[in-house]
Amino acid sequence: MAGNNSSPTYNSAKTKSSFNGYFKKSKLFYSALVTLLCSFSYFFGVYQNTHSNGTTGTTSNTKNCLPVKTQTSLEPIVTNLDFSSRHSGNEDEKPSTSTTTSDMVSENVYDFPPCDIKYSEYTPCEDLKRSLQFSRDKLIYKERHCPEKRELLKCRIAAPYGYKKPFKWPQSRDYAWFANAPHKHLTVEKAGQNWIRYEAEQDRFRFPGGGTMFPNGADKYIDDIGKLINLKDGSIRTAIDTGCGVASWGAYLLSRDILTVSFAPKDTNHEAQVQFVLERGVPALIGILASIRLPYPSRAFDMAHCSRCLIPWGKNDGQYLIEVDRILRPGGYWVLSGPPINWRKYWKGWKRTREDLNSEQSEIEAVAKSLCWKKFAENGDIAIWQKPLNHIQCKSNRKLGQNPSFCQAQDPDRAWYTKLETCLTPLPNVSAETDIAGGKLKKWPERLTATPPRISSGSTNGITEKMFKEDTHLWNKRIAYYKTKNYELKTKGRYRNLLDMNAHLGGFAAALSDFPLWVMNVVPNEAKINTLGVIYERGLIGTYQNWCEAMSSYPRTYDFIHADSVLSLYKNRCEMEDILLEMDRILRPEGGVVFRDDVDVLLKAKSIADALKWNTQLLDHEGGPLIREKILFGVKTYWTAPSAQEVSL
Repeated sequence: MAGNNSSPTYNSAKTKSSFNGYFKKSKLFYSALVTLLCSFSYFFGVYQNTHSNGTTGTTSNTKNCLPVKTQTSLEPIVTNLDFSSRHSGNEDEKPSTSTTTSDMVSENVYDFPPCDIKYSEYTPCEDLKRSLQFSRDKLIYKERHCPEKRELLKCRIAAPYGYKKPFKWPQSRDYAWFANAPHKHLTVEKAGQNWIRYEAEQDRFRFPGGGTMFPNGADKYIDDIGKLINLKDGSIRTAIDTGCGVASWGAYLLSRDILTVSFAPKDTNHEAQVQFVLERGVPALIGILASIRLPYPSRAFDMAHCSRCLIPWGKNDGQYLIEVDRILRPGGYWVLSGPPINWRKYWKGWKRTREDLNSEQSEIEAVAKSLCWKKFAENGDIAIWQKPLNHIQCKSNRKLGQNPSFCQAQDPDRAWYTKLETCLTPLPNVSAETDIAGGKLKKWPERLTATPPRISSGSTNGITEKMFKEDTHLWNKRIAYYKTKNYELKTKGRYRNLLDMNAHLGGFAAALSDFPLWVMNVVPNEAKINTLGVIYERGLIGTYQNWCEAMSSYPRTYDFIHADSVLSLYKNRCEMEDILLEMDRILRPEGGVVFRDDVDVLLKAKSIADALKWNTQLLDHEGGPLIREKILFGVKTYWTAPSAQEVSL
């Protein structure tokens, strides 16, 4: 029985040796086969990327096309990316006229030479020469008129010689380097109104805080407004300043936790006013009230302001005040100072007749009444109207055929190249006269994290309260990850002007709310869901934008740009290189960039960014290397136009 318990085959030493030899040969054969197949797959992938990844007329840079599937981590691509700024304007620093880039820049087909110095302040969609082709009627020629594709610049816009890192906030509110915006016209034209002064010894501008109607300073003027409406309890958080000058009103409101979007047209009469605003570290865009809507959703602002902004509010069937009504929140305030307010005191200085000024004020009062606004207060140089909480009484008291009529079948939030109308934007329905149309907002700062009424009411299709809370948590996590890679994001004051190119619910900005900075939250016109109204209900600011076109802003506007899935959104809509060239235009020297996108998209973006002379680093998603979405960090290198002496040589 014992002999039956052992196998005559497998207990044989000879047979066992024969099996082991066969196994070793098979293992060697399969290992060689696997190696051959992997090598073939790798080289086929490189070949395929080389021939299919480029745009028309270009070929991808194969040295930047990494075999992602065989790579466990992307972090070693570039190490020690330096986000720090060095060009602070010290006297012993000499700006470089050459460019430097990372050691990882490799040969590619993209080439973006420096533009001619005449383009140093080029704003493509507000180009003064192009504007002359358009109608003067209603100032249409001062609106956005973008270049056609064949007219787009394919070069890098230079900073002026001597460009320096702007002053840090809050010092920047009061000072800006002359070299960064070399225009003295306003120092002469507005010399008696305390807008701006030039200090020759320091070669800088000083902003005393004055305005045409507040030569004694914006702070005192704001105090006067604060005696009429409450600016301290957090109920007023977002504001808009039309015809802003150098935006001292908005600049001084920031210390009161009121975030203001300032805008003014680009023209020769008030040279570089918006450029000065941005150098001061204050939110602003180039813009004008003419024939199209302002690029903001309905019910966006708690307060609107005009201090001698020269807008004919009572003309053109009141359409400019009707537009203010559209973007003003229920219960919001419109503040007006300057002509025709207090005309009995100023009519001689304004060089206008009593009859003319009285007629203008009567027109404004009539339009405001037709919008169902009430005159809230008038004291000295300041008049304030208030928009109703809802339209119950407005509709019941309205006479048949009274103008303006309520708009029909209109999207009140649509505001990208949308024509102004002369109808009144209806507020959301309510059940009682004391209800706030659209829902009551929390006071700031609770407003930032509370669920916005547009979400809790279900009026923002596709976004739930749960999704909102998850988005807030997600962006807190992502910002924490960003700070481990860009240590400058941890440094309060390093970045002041930020841009989020695809803001969604404003989570990026909300996660940075403890820092002394502001974020311009962009909702692309092509986004599937229009969420800009949600962003404003959080107490944040933003604008609409089509990224196939240039932004209504000066070169070197932003210290930091965030681009989440922007490049994928515009795939097949316009060239990726044009989007990155626009980013390069509006990014300050030594400014930071973060892209989030699919790895294949970012590999191409990296080759373009390297050609723009940015230092770049491709990193894994914060969730790990197995996720296709990756993160591309970049820093725009410091370089300027040559000096006048170098040019003459």
